Amino acid sequence: MELLARISKDRIGVLIGKSGETKLEIENVAHCTLHIDSETGEVHAKWSDESDPIIRIKLPDVIRAIGRGMAPSRAINLLEDDVHLKMYDIREWVGRQPNQIKRMRGRIIGRNGRIRELIEELSGVELVVYRSTVVVVGDLDSLAIGSAALERVLGGAEHGTVLKFLETERRRQRMERQTLAMHEAKNPSESSGFDALVPGLAAARERRNERRFKASQVDPEDDDAVREMMELAEDESIEWGEE
Repeated sequence: MELLARISKDRIGVLIGKSGETKLEIENVAHCTLHIDSETGEVHAKWSDESDPIIRIKLPDVIRAIGRGMAPSRAINLLEDDVHLKMYDIREWVGRQPNQIKRMRGRIIGRNGRIRELIEELSGVELVVYRSTVVVVGDLDSLAIGSAALERVLGGAEHGTVLKFLETERRRQRMERQTLAMHEAKNPSESSGFDALVPGLAAARERRNERRFKASQVDPEDDDAVREMMELAEDESIEWGEE
């Protein structure tokens, strides 16, 4: 059996679920059997032959997320390829004094949970604050922004400064997505694969398009323009033969 993670005793019941439903759901999705030690909080997995290697890598994050306060119905999304987890220990930023940990939890959550909600809304991550731990879950882009914002809060930055950073980053990401969409529209994917496989193909295609454009603009009454259009490029040649 493989050790996945160790969770606190008060989260064991959440991992098991009512009548074992949560544990069974995880086992069915991951194709494994979970063994939970109620004394130590250690969670082991016995894998079946049908288990996916990627899920085997990601399942410990699911267990850690549940153990750190995330609802199982949301934590199981971590098995998806584009969903990732990052964990922070508040004690690494403020020390081990309970009042300092409590103060920092309050800064992260905000009055009525508003700061946490804004970080989630502006970055696209999900934040879970549990005891001295903060769990951040999202795709790679969201995780990068959400984690950077959280680290600023942990470092003592003003909430207004952090929110301004998030708004700036969201605008930047929106512009990058628009630019990428425009680029893909101008350069269809069906040609990009060939361009990568054949060196110089893209440049040759561009030269051909330029010649076509010039040819379409030539005045047939202009002898010099027609002569220039008929000149061969460096990558063109004429061969004669009999049929």
